[in-house]
Amino acid sequence: MYYIAETDKPFEQAAQDLDAAVRRNGFGVLHVHDLGETLRSKGIDFAEQCRVFEVCNPAQAAKVLASDMRLNMALPCRISVYTEKGTTRIGLITPVKMLSSLSQDPELAVVAREVEDKTIRMIDEAK
Repeated sequence: MYYIAETDKPFEQAAQDLDAAVRRNGFGVLHVHDLGETLRSKGIDFAEQCRVFEVCNPAQAAKVLASDMRLNMALPCRISVYTEKGTTRIGLITPVKMLSSLSQDPELAVVAREVEDKTIRMIDEAK
């Protein structure tokens, strides 16, 4: 259900490299949530770093929505760069597993596979 890659890069470098990889692979970054900073700004003692990148390929998103508008709740794709006990990781919930749990449409399975292949490529390029 998850694809997670460890990297020797520092957190900031991995986040920058993921941003570049997303754009190289024909996706856009819609927003970046800095969960670590948000938690700390609310007075929570949170030592780890965590940024969630909302990424999207409009053509693929349109195919998903044309098939089943309820799937808007599963969009956009999210790729996280985070630290865990001193290790930087980049990961996502795999689109194939996620969409297959929400729809049995074989055409959506093809879209999910295409998106998964590209998002995994992005992670591998950034690590």
